[in-house]
Amino acid sequence: MTQHRVAIIGLGIMGRRMVGNFEKHPLFQVVGVWDPLEQSISKTLQDYKSVPFAKDAEELIDKDKIDLLYIACPPEFHKQYALMAVEQKIAIYLEKPLGVDIAASQDLVLTLQKNNTPNVVNFVQASCEALEITQNELKSGSGGTIIGIDIVMQYQQWPRSWQVEADWLRFKSAGGYTREVLSHFIFVTERLMGPAKIVFSSPLYPENDDLCETHIQARLTCGSIPINIFGSCGGIGPDRQEITIWGTEKSYKISDFYFLETASDLTWQSALKSDDDPRTTTLQRQLDNVDRWLTGHPHPLASAADALSVQVIIEKMLSN
Repeated sequence: MTQHRVAIIGLGIMGRRMVGNFEKHPLFQVVGVWDPLEQSISKTLQDYKSVPFAKDAEELIDKDKIDLLYIACPPEFHKQYALMAVEQKIAIYLEKPLGVDIAASQDLVLTLQKNNTPNVVNFVQASCEALEITQNELKSGSGGTIIGIDIVMQYQQWPRSWQVEADWLRFKSAGGYTREVLSHFIFVTERLMGPAKIVFSSPLYPENDDLCETHIQARLTCGSIPINIFGSCGGIGPDRQEITIWGTEKSYKISDFYFLETASDLTWQSALKSDDDPRTTTLQRQLDNVDRWLTGHPHPLASAADALSVQVIIEKMLSN
């Protein structure tokens, strides 16, 4: 069995999580990792003592040593490392969001296309059973006429307690839950309904102008379908992140990325079997699809062009 040789740049929360998932998957071998922060390297060593560490990005990104570069650093650095992979003719697996500067991301997508560089972006819901079921049912007409989509995000704090080491997430320049979480739901919306357009967007920011949004309210449209978005941060209560697709015959609610409920009457019913670790299950499905992509088979993964469409919407929402 041939394994894909993977190198990873960025060993924060997501990077370390993917080290574990690549190591668990039989078709991938992590042959090198690197991060400019000693703290991130130390945390990686605690859990993955046998993973080889490169001295710098240049040593890591070598076409003779790797088949795939997974880029999990903060988004403003994605283009820098992606272009290094383009020069080496290495396939690229990018974290979302694609970037924070629209012009830079547009240039990156054009460069990838011009050089025929294989690329996908890690919108994990692309491989999630919840989205697969919803998409198939909508295609079959089971939902009837779709009359609207609601996206709700509510957090006690941002960044969340398990994200505090990723300090950049609290700043307006590259962080915020609109980029970090809403990007996933905009991807889902466009995957199900086609291109979205902004009708209005109203983000609210704290007095400290360096910090990210606390609230956001917006409306988008996909054709004639309204997409209502509501986000807030602060207040006691459980975190909430969900997208609901309202149909005249059946409605669909995806919560926390992995959980699907449907309603054909006045009650929501779970549409999936119980799973003790849905995140790992979905990430392993995602890597199954990465293998399909790398070997030239059909797959549902997002491209950099798909991610650019999402980024343009997100950045325009935040700038209003």
